[in-house]
Amino acid sequence: MKLELRFFASLREGLGLSSENITVSDNIKTIADLRGHLIERGNPWSEVLATGKVIRCALNQEMVKDTTSLVEGAEVAFFPPVTGG
Repeated sequence: MKLELRFFASLREGLGLSSENITVSDNIKTIADLRGHLIERGNPWSEVLATGKVIRCALNQEMVKDTTSLVEGAEVAFFPPVTGG
């Protein structure tokens, strides 16, 4: 499955990139699976996307839970929680 990934704010800074096009295997079915796959890349991925960190996700520009199923050609955005002020 082909996906377009986008990273924002501190995630972008920590990874050193704002977007990436990737192809993942059929066993990557949800947002959580994708995050786990990216963490397996090692540092800086494992540090920036660590399981214990709160990270928000959007699928095709709609906020979603980590249990949301991925779809072919989707845009998946990762970003830290936002606070107002």
